[in-house]
Formats: sequence, structure tokens, C-alpha cells
Amino acid sequence: MPAKKILVHDTTLRDGEQTPGVSLLPDEKLRIAKALDEIGVGVIEAGAAITSEGEQESIKKIAKEGLRAEISSFARIVKGDIDVALKCDVDSVFLVSPTSDLHIKYKLGIDREELMKRTLEAIDYSKAHGLIVDLCTEDGSRTDVDFLKKVLSAATDHKIDRFTVADTVGIMVPEKIFEIFTKLGKSKVPLGIHCHDDLGLATANTLSAVRAGASVVDVAVNGLGERAGNASLEEVVMALRLGYGLETGIKTEKIASISDLVERLTGVPVPPNKAIVGENAFTHEAGIHVDGILKKAETYEAIKPESVGARRTFVLGKHVGMKAVKKMLDDEKIPVTDDQLREVFNQVKYMGDKGKRVTNVDLEAISDSVLGISREKAIKVMELVAVAGNTITPTASVKIMIDGRVVVESSVGTGPVDAALNAIKHATRDVPFELVEYHVDSISGGADAVVKVMVKLKSKDRIITSQGAGTDIVLASVDALVNGLNSLMTRR
Repeated sequence: MPAKKILVHDTTLRDGEQTPGVSLLPDEKLRIAKALDEIGVGVIEAGAAITSEGEQESIKKIAKEGLRAEISSFARIVKGDIDVALKCDVDSVFLVSPTSDLHIKYKLGIDREELMKRTLEAIDYSKAHGLIVDLCTEDGSRTDVDFLKKVLSAATDHKIDRFTVADTVGIMVPEKIFEIFTKLGKSKVPLGIHCHDDLGLATANTLSAVRAGASVVDVAVNGLGERAGNASLEEVVMALRLGYGLETGIKTEKIASISDLVERLTGVPVPPNKAIVGENAFTHEAGIHVDGILKKAETYEAIKPESVGARRTFVLGKHVGMKAVKKMLDDEKIPVTDDQLREVFNQVKYMGDKGKRVTNVDLEAISDSVLGISREKAIKVMELVAVAGNTITPTASVKIMIDGRVVVESSVGTGPVDAALNAIKHATRDVPFELVEYHVDSISGGADAVVKVMVKLKSKDRIITSQGAGTDIVLASVDALVNGLNSLMTRR
């Protein structure tokens, strides 16, 4: 593979926003665009201008922001699409031409000659108006390769700037993608690859295309996109760097933060086992793994967590080893003797065997019990009232005892839980922390189900995990938050 820099074309704001249930406001799209620019994305596909007036407003905002990245709009091979894109002041169009016989016949109802005519006319029109043109062959992976080569040759003569092959329905395997790009041969314009993940092979297919000559990769943060999504930015970028030694210009140490931003704004949760950015990507429980990590991180980590802006964490459960327990006690600055460590370890294993996840707060309680320490809680909830309904704004008021003084606060929220947690935050404003994760599970069924709430709090360089449980989700949520805050205040 020749040494070269790969251009990253990010489609989070267009194909990613086509994820079912996702709809971003103009200011939200601008925030993501600025974050993409900051991490070094080369081309930002800001949306499809023809979609709506709201979409046009979003694209205009991004185009006028003065970002370093090239700003692009999706457009069909239709003059009207290109005109609307031009009104948005974009730098380029991602000009999509359906080239497979399946699409030509059943989607457009024309023949190859007519498709070629329309495609070249759209290219000429775009170029005449000063646009960079990335010609994307929709369903290109199922297009007859000889016809694909014919389209590439003619489009190159008409001065396209890039040529992208799309595996629109995610049907390809790496060997077939490699074969397609090998048959396309050397091109006068950069070749791109746009893969969907219907078979779970989007990243592998993208890498295969690069091996065969592609120098532009279409990706989306967290792998968002139609159906099963697109090739994910984080996977492709890190695989190119670590697998092939190829650079993309992406500041990888910012990957975790942009993943979090996109997750929050789209409302699409990242699966815990998601490569690179999932919660479990750098989390270890098994004793053998933790022992290796503590001796030499590379024994059980192919990627350094800090290289993508993540943190290594250890969790306690039935698979835990003695060294992991000792490491977490050391992190919490809890000194123990060998005998005390063994007793803490045994209690952690016992809880793990009962199916319980042992949080920082649980570990603290266990160690206090073993060490014979009795701690007075810094925060006690004295009163809590949360009100919600279909005609009122969810509101909560709380009366708490904090370090011996009574504090009364109230707040509103999107629901009673949010309002209650906001009230607690206001009452404890002198305790700096960030609620970075909130998770709820139903332990039993029925309308009177017992729920378990887990929260993760961050304060400076510490992360605390705590939980609460009960039949009232508001009270369980407040218990989880207060338990975590008590742990932070105990160790501050």
C-alpha cells in the first residue's frame, strides 16, 4: 500500500441524521460541525439542502462559520437540488447518481444512456457554478464494473474532483470491494468509498477499498446512519493508523469527546461494547486481564485509552482479582493491610456472585465495615417533593442537610426525575461535579416494579459510580445521586 494521507469525508450531519428518530436543530448541527472541524475532518457533509428550509438554515450556518473543512451538501443529479445547495454557500456537492441497473430501471425508469446524460449535465452545471464535485455512484457496489469504469472516465473528462463508490445497502464483503477498486485501476481523481453496515462489515469494507487504492473514506461518528448505520469514524481512523500506518489528519485524542457530543445531541446511545468509544472499550474486570494491565497495559489493550481521549477503568464483580481490588482501594486512598484486603476481596466476590455490580460507593462501604469505620453522611435528604402532569411544568423542591446546615432549593426539568436531580444539583452547588451517566433498569415486572438506578459522577480527575433502588424512580434516582455525592465529599 503506498504511503499517503487519507481524506475523511464525514456524513454524520446528513446520512447520520437519517438514523431513525434523529432530527437535529440548526444550532445542534453547527455544534457538531464545529467539533468535526476541530478534530480535523477534511469534508463535512452538512446535510441535503433540498430536504427542507430548516435543513437549508443549518447548512448556511455551517457554511458561514469559516471552518477549515470543506462544506458539502448532498444533491441528486437534478438542477433544482444543485440550485438550492448553491444558495447555502457550500463549497461542494456530494452528487449522487444511481448507477446500478436495479436503480436505473426500477427507481428512475430510464436506461444507462439517459443516466449518463443526466449525470454529466449535473456535473457540468455544478462546475460552471464553481462547486467542487464528488460524484457518488449510488449502489455502485452492485453496478456492473465496466459501466462503473465508463462513468468514471466520462465524469473525469467533465472535471469531477472525486469519485465515490457507495455500498448503499451494505451487501459487500471485503474481497468484493477490493476487486471493484482494483478493476477501477489508477484514477486521475481521488477515489472514495461509502459503506453501510448491514452485514457489520462497513469498517472492513472501507479498509479493503483503501488497500485497493481509495484515498477518501466516508464515515459517521458512532457509526450513525440509515438502517444499521455507516462506517464509523472512530473505527476507520484508528484502524487505518494502527493497522496500516496511514494518517487521516484526525486528532484522535478528541474522538471520545465528539462521540459523547453526538450521542447527547442525537439521543442515540452508544452500545457499551462499541469499539473505541463504548463504555466497556477500556473497562476491565477479569482478574487475569487486570493483572496483565497493571504490569504492562499492552498485554490486554491494543489501543491506549488516552490516544482517543478515553480513560481506563476497572470494575468489580465476580470475575475480579485481588490486584484490581487493591488498585481501586489505592485510587480511593483507602489503606488496608493484607488481611483486610483479603476480607474486602471476599465480600466483593460474594456480592458479584449474587449478580450485583459493585460500585465505588459499595467498595467504600465494604472497606469501612472491614476497617471498623463509621462515617456520618455529609448529605441527608430531609424532604423531597416532585410534581408532574400534562398541564404543568415538572417541578421539584428539596430540603437537605449538608455539612450540618439546612438548604432548601427547587428546580424544573423535562420530567420529575430531571427536576429532582436539578434541585439536588442546585442545593449542592458548592460540590463541583458533573453527572456523566444515568442508567435505569427494571428489576421486577408490573406497574409496581422495583427499579435500579445507576449514576456516574465526575469531579476533577475522579469518577464515582453509585446506585439507588426502589419502587419510586424519583426517590431511587435521588438516592443514587446523593450516595455518589456523599462519597465525593467524604474523599475531598
